[in-house]
This record gives sequence, C-alpha cells and structure tokens, in this order.
Amino acid sequence: MAVPKRKSSKARGRKRRTHWKAKRPNLSVCASCGEPKLPHRVCPHCGTYNGHEIIAEEKEKE
Repeated sequence: MAVPKRKSSKARGRKRRTHWKAKRPNLSVCASCGEPKLPHRVCPHCGTYNGHEIIAEEKEKE
C-alpha cells in the first residue's frame, strides 16, 4: 500500500485541485419562443419540447 513519506503542503494540494471547478452549463435556444434553455429538456418559459407542448400554461388550466 502506498504511503506518503512526507506531508503534502496545503499549496501543493490546492495546485492539483485548480481544475476541479464547475463548468458553465451549455445553453441552447428554444425553437418556439427563442429563450435560452438547457439542451434535451423542456423549455421552462413556454413548456415545449421537440415541437410538442408538454407543460400547459397555468392560465389554460384555470
């Protein structure tokens, strides 16, 4: 089993972890309303996905 011979400093460990940051989500444009949305998901603004209305607006439900 590998055991470190010397203590790793805080700076050395933090240098190694500099690339562990969160990436910005890729956004695509909704085909029906033109608002930015996450790809392969229902549009939160108009409720459509792939040209079909999945989520009806609350005004229509009432």
